[in-house]
Amino acid sequence: MKRSFLSLVMISVVVSLLVVACAPASEPASAPEEKVLKVGVLGPFTGPSARVGEEFKDSVTMAFDTVDWTIGDYKLETVWIDSESDPEKGVRAYEQAVLRDKIDCGLMSWHSTVAVPVMEVAAKYKIPHFFGFAATGTILEKYQSDPEKYSYWMGKTWPDPAKLTIAYVVALEDAIDQGLWSPAEKKAALYGSDTEWGRNFAAALGSQLEDEGWEIVAEEYVPVGETDFYPLLNKLQDMEVPLIAGTMSDAAGFTALIKQSREVELESLIIADGLGWIGEWYDLTGEASNYVLDQIPQWTTDEAKAFKDDFEEKWDIEPGASSAGLAYDMANFFVKLAQATYDEHGELSSESLYKFGQEKLWGGEFTFTDGILMEEYKYTPDTAPDPIVGKGYFIFPVIQYFGGEGKIAWPEEWQDTELQIPPYMK
Repeated sequence: MKRSFLSLVMISVVVSLLVVACAPASEPASAPEEKVLKVGVLGPFTGPSARVGEEFKDSVTMAFDTVDWTIGDYKLETVWIDSESDPEKGVRAYEQAVLRDKIDCGLMSWHSTVAVPVMEVAAKYKIPHFFGFAATGTILEKYQSDPEKYSYWMGKTWPDPAKLTIAYVVALEDAIDQGLWSPAEKKAALYGSDTEWGRNFAAALGSQLEDEGWEIVAEEYVPVGETDFYPLLNKLQDMEVPLIAGTMSDAAGFTALIKQSREVELESLIIADGLGWIGEWYDLTGEASNYVLDQIPQWTTDEAKAFKDDFEEKWDIEPGASSAGLAYDMANFFVKLAQATYDEHGELSSESLYKFGQEKLWGGEFTFTDGILMEEYKYTPDTAPDPIVGKGYFIFPVIQYFGGEGKIAWPEEWQDTELQIPPYMK
């Protein structure tokens, strides 16, 4: 009996050992899944304005590098959304970024004609899109028509053109009052790219000129990518207008317009808003740009100069302050905003970024004072989605080009030079 009992015990032990030996090895605990914040950067990465897109991409990369592409326990991942300077293609690319690439938020934009329809996509999918460069007043109109729906277009970088164009008018009228310019007649012609931006800019400036007694004798708009301006310039020459004013959104077209204006010996003072948006503008225009007026922020601070030098060394291209410089500021602003959102909500998502943007960014509580171009970027309920415009906030000086350098002609307290009239007009 005892022997049988011992045999049973031994058999049980052997069976137990066999079971343990045959059991599958336990798998190691899996590492926690990495958290990712997908940021869709909208820009013209191909097409007639691809040079701007290149500066966008390089500046965002440099800004995200400063935080090692990390916020809290989230990795930043960019999805480059190529608008190709075309509204239909831009909308399609943005929707693909939402549905296929699963972006959590959007960042920046260039063309107003692209931004306006993309606002619909951002609203439809509740994607907070931060700091678009598109300036058109149509964005303000859409927002005001339905603030709840369009609040996902979260803070424009560039304000309504009318808030900036008035600087040109003041500069011109000051020059007339001071006896620096005595136009035979106060007649002006407006021109621009046939886009939301081009037409809004011309409308704002034209209205402000008319308020000061100028007569607008012509308005001419051209497709993005147009480079033959001889017929237009000859027409303006025959009209003998002392002032032509406008803006274009593609470097090839804009620089061609300025070069050809000298070739036809146009005897007009030229406002060319945005000529200096790309770094190599002077290589493309040469001395034809002398005396041209523009509104461009300058590389004035030590931080701005250091960024410019670092950018050139890293990418081997010369940055434009209004494209690369502003893009760098706004990308850093976004990084600071995302960090603050994470600190407050403990997560980064479309919902938390939207909530923080609505409550703190548009509420005026959260601002950015670490930029390289402006003293402070700030929004308030009264200005949103535009930033505050004025000295100490978002402001562009009126500059006049000489030998490839922009000299500040307005405001007076910042002046490098008094506004000068080309000798061929005197």
